[in-house]
Amino acid sequence: MTETESIVYDVVVVGAGPVGENVADRTRAAGLSTAVVESELIGGECSYWACMPSKALLRPVIARADARRVPGLGHLVQGPLDTAAVLAHRDYEASGWKDDGQVRWLDGIGADLYRGQGRLDGPRRVTVTGPDGVRHVLTARHAVAVCTGTRALLPDLPGLADVKPWTSREATSAKAAPGRLIVVGGGVVAVEMATAWRALGSRVTLLVRGKGLLPRMEPFAGELVADALGEAGVDVRTGTSVTSVTREHGTVVAVTDSGDRIEADEILFATGRAPQTDDIGLDTIGLEPGSWLPVDDSLRVQDSDWLYAVGDVNHRALLTHQGKYQARIAGAAIAARAEGVPLLETDPWGAHVATADHDAVPQVVFTDPEAAAVGLSLAEAEQAGHRVRAVDVEFSSVAGAGLYADGYRGRARMIVDLDDETLRGVTFVGPGVGELIHSATIAVVGQVPISRLWHAVPSYPTISEIWLRLLEAYRG
Repeated sequence: MTETESIVYDVVVVGAGPVGENVADRTRAAGLSTAVVESELIGGECSYWACMPSKALLRPVIARADARRVPGLGHLVQGPLDTAAVLAHRDYEASGWKDDGQVRWLDGIGADLYRGQGRLDGPRRVTVTGPDGVRHVLTARHAVAVCTGTRALLPDLPGLADVKPWTSREATSAKAAPGRLIVVGGGVVAVEMATAWRALGSRVTLLVRGKGLLPRMEPFAGELVADALGEAGVDVRTGTSVTSVTREHGTVVAVTDSGDRIEADEILFATGRAPQTDDIGLDTIGLEPGSWLPVDDSLRVQDSDWLYAVGDVNHRALLTHQGKYQARIAGAAIAARAEGVPLLETDPWGAHVATADHDAVPQVVFTDPEAAAVGLSLAEAEQAGHRVRAVDVEFSSVAGAGLYADGYRGRARMIVDLDDETLRGVTFVGPGVGELIHSATIAVVGQVPISRLWHAVPSYPTISEIWLRLLEAYRG
C-alpha cells in the first residue's frame, strides 16, 4: 500500500527548469519555505534539449564562418568541422543529461526537491508520487507556481508517430549527423538546426509554409538568413506544406502540397509549442487541462489569489531569459503578498510587474548571420497605433564591421516613436550582433530619448558605431 506524507510549505513550485529554479531562488531568498517538484531533469528543457546544447552545436559553426571572413586566417579554416568533437562538447554543455549539479544548487538554497509528476489537487494542494512509492501531499500557505513549460507541437498528419520524427529534443541531442535531414518550419528552432546540421555534414532541405523565415522579426531578418542558408547549401523552399510523411525501409519520404517527393534519413518538425498542462490537475481547480494559463502582470493566474503561472506556460514570451525574468518578478510578488504588503508596485516597470513582456522582449537567433531584436517591429508598432518611423542603416557603413569580417553583410533598424522620440524597437542582423542587442534593450527599457542617445558615444572602430549611423540617419 502506498504511504502518504503530508507537508506544509509557504510555496510549492511545480517544474524545475530555469523558471522554476528562479522562482524558488527568490522565494527562498525572502525566507519562505519552498518545495520544488520535477518529473524529469532539474534544469529543464533549456539545460538539456534547447538553449545549452543547441548553442554548443552552433558556436563552432559561427566561429568558423567568422574566421573564414578574416584575411590571413580564412584559408586555414576551409575544412569540415570535427563533428565528433562538436558533439562531445555538446554533451559536456548538457552535463551528459545528468542533473547532479542542479540538485546540489537547489539543496544549497534550501529548497526541498520532490521527484515525480506533480498534480494540483484542489486549491493550494499538490500531490506527487516519488520513485520510492511515497505519495506526498504538499500544501502551500501562500502560493503554488506552475512552471511546467511547453512541449513540441506536432502537426496532425496520418501515421506521423510511426515515422518517429525529430522534435527539438532529438535535434539537439542526436548522436550523429544524418546524411539527409528535412526540417519543417521557418522559426528559430528550424533555422538554427538547419544551420547546425548543415555545417556538421547533413544535406538539409528546409520546408517553410509561409512566405519567409523568422516571421516574428522584421522581414529583412528572414531574408538575410535565408540567403545565407542557401549559400551554405541548404535547400530552402518557402510557401511549401507537407501533406504526408512515411518511413519506407528506414528512409523518410515527405510529400509536399506541390506533389514533390523528398527523401531523407530524418525529419525534424519545428512547428510550434504547446503548454505542458495536460496532466497537472487543472481540472481540480476548474481550469481546462492542456490550456495556456493567462496571468496578470504579477504572473498570478486570473481569478486566483494563490496560483501563479510563470514562463512559457503562460504564453507571454516563450524564451528562457524572459521566463527567468518573470520568475524574479513572481518571486518578489509572492514574497510581498506573503509579508502582507498592502500595495504592490504595479505601475509599469514596477518591482512586481513583468512590463518587459509587453514592450522589451529581446531575442537572438544564432544563425550565420545572427539576427537579434528587441521591442516592436515596424508592423507591430503600427498595428498598436503608435506614430513611428523606421530608420534603416547597412552595417557596411561602419568601419568596425569591415575590421570584424571581410565583406561583412548586415542591416540595422530602429523604430522611433515620433511623439516622444524614444525607441519602440531595434533589430540587428549580421555577424556578432547577438552581443550588441543588450545596448538596444537598455535603450528601449529605459525609454532613452534620441536627444540623450546622441551623447552615448560608441567607441571607434567597433560595430557599435552602428548606433551613431542610425542616429545620424534619423536626424538627417
